[in-house]
Amino acid sequence: MKSKKKAAAKSKKSAEKPKAAAKKASKIEETKRSRIGVLIADDHSVVREGLASLIGRKADMIVVAEAVNGREAVELWKQHHPDVILLDLRMPELDGVGAIKAIRADDENARIVVLTTFDGDEDIYRAIQAGAKGYLLKDVPREALMDCIRRVHAGETCVPVHLAAKLAERVSGETLSGREIDVLKLMAQGKSNKEIGSALFISEGTVKSHVKAIFAKMNVISRTEAVADATRRGLIQL
Repeated sequence: MKSKKKAAAKSKKSAEKPKAAAKKASKIEETKRSRIGVLIADDHSVVREGLASLIGRKADMIVVAEAVNGREAVELWKQHHPDVILLDLRMPELDGVGAIKAIRADDENARIVVLTTFDGDEDIYRAIQAGAKGYLLKDVPREALMDCIRRVHAGETCVPVHLAAKLAERVSGETLSGREIDVLKLMAQGKSNKEIGSALFISEGTVKSHVKAIFAKMNVISRTEAVADATRRGLIQL
């Protein structure tokens, strides 16, 4: 009789083990789902590793994937559909703005935070216009970054006051036309008015008119100043 009871008890324990394991696995999966899943996209491994380490220490967050360029960021987003994407602005193959547009074209509700070293008004404007919900510089305090991820995940926008002021200035200021940007890029390459005209298939007189308009809109008095200011603001990239 005793041996039968022991056998029954042993059988019961054996049956309970898979249930306990399944329950534990379910609990782990539930914990993962309750965390904010973050996709990190940056072409610098040191930055990616630092961010992954920082986010990994937070009980309410988890890194779901890491991308080394904008194109990979888009592909990994499609695979994992993270809650928040932490994205650098300047990356190879596809830049941050291009990645934002590609992701938002697939899901307009995608929540993206730009984390970059570039604070030009045009950089901020292009990122926000493309659909980014947050814009931070890489020298941001750690907890401010974590708070921004949480806020964007909650459906809020996150742009620090000093960057929001630059954005407001860009929106209210005069905008260079596409053709004027083309002229400005060639000016940055040291091209003369005649060379710019040949490259864009317009007359030298038309180039002079564009240059004059650029100077007036940017409030500068020389080509050197125009190129330097345009680079600082993110209008062109050298």
